[in-house]
Amino acid sequence: MEASLLATKLHEPQARAGLIKRPRLTVRLAAGMARRLVLLSAPPGCGKTTLLCEGLSETRPESEPGALGRTRVAWLSLDSDDNDPALFLSYVIAALETVEDGAGAGARALLQSLQPVPQKTVLASLINAMASFGADTVLVLDDYHLIEAQPVHDALGFLVENLPRQVHVVVASRGDPPCRSHGFEPGISL
Repeated sequence: MEASLLATKLHEPQARAGLIKRPRLTVRLAAGMARRLVLLSAPPGCGKTTLLCEGLSETRPESEPGALGRTRVAWLSLDSDDNDPALFLSYVIAALETVEDGAGAGARALLQSLQPVPQKTVLASLINAMASFGADTVLVLDDYHLIEAQPVHDALGFLVENLPRQVHVVVASRGDPPCRSHGFEPGISL
C-alpha cells in the first residue's frame, strides 16, 4: 500500500455492542450478492454502515438461501478527498489488495506512470486482475454520497459494467449515485 493512503479507510468498522439485529435486511443484502451491484441508499443515521457490517460478517451455513459463505470483503470508507480520480482508484486498488495480495500491481503501476494513462486503461488492468480471483469478493464503497466528481462516477460505472462474475460492488450512500447513465441498474436496493 502506498504510504500516502490511510490504512484506516480500508477496514470495516467495528460493530457496536447492543445493536438491534435486522434479519430481514441482512437476508435482502445477502440475496443481492448474486448481482454485480447492490445499492444501499438511506438518509443519514439510518444505519447503512451498521447493516453492512452485520450483513457481511454474519456467518450462515452455505446451504442457507442467500448465504454469503466464504465471500471476502474489501472495504473502502470514502471521504471528500476521494473526488480525485487517481486517489479514488488508488484506494480501490488498496482495498482489493486487502483480500488478494498484489491484485492491483499492474493498475497501480499505470497510475504512477510518468506519462498520463487513460482511466479506462487503469480500470481494465484492475478488472483483468480481479478476473483471476479464486473466491467471491465484495468491494464495499461506504459514504459514496461524498463523491461528486463525474470522472469518479464514470470509473465506478465502467467498473460495475465490466466486473468479473465473482466480484460484486456494494455502494452505501445517502442518495442514489448518478451512475445509471452507464446503462446499469443496481441489483437490489435496500
